[in-house]
Amino acid sequence: MIDHIGFPVSDFEISYAFYLAALAPIGVEPLITVTPEQSGSGTHVGFGAGGHPFFWIGSDGAPAGATHVAFTVESRALVDAFHKAALAAGGRDNGAPGIRPHYHANYYGAFVLDPDGNNIEAVCHRPA
Repeated sequence: MIDHIGFPVSDFEISYAFYLAALAPIGVEPLITVTPEQSGSGTHVGFGAGGHPFFWIGSDGAPAGATHVAFTVESRALVDAFHKAALAAGGRDNGAPGIRPHYHANYYGAFVLDPDGNNIEAVCHRPA
């Protein structure tokens, strides 16, 4: 289980707008903003659900990298909605929604590259 993950982004405003749009269909929203004054570095936003921020982006000067993050969702329709919203928000396709049987028979996932090239996935492990 992942409690949270965070990584630096090269352009905070562009990345914030991307994640705001891409994660909305799966119920993940910004919950906490940490200012440079509070963090001692850059602005950070914690996205999450149910009051728990588990996905953070920040502009603390560290180089952006190719991180992979997978969000578990409850239905294949939500995987599809994530992929569509992420592409509309400026993401690049890195694997259309579909079964990935090499992981397991019910692994239904979709992958997009965010504005910094991070590989973001939504996955449903339930049968159709």
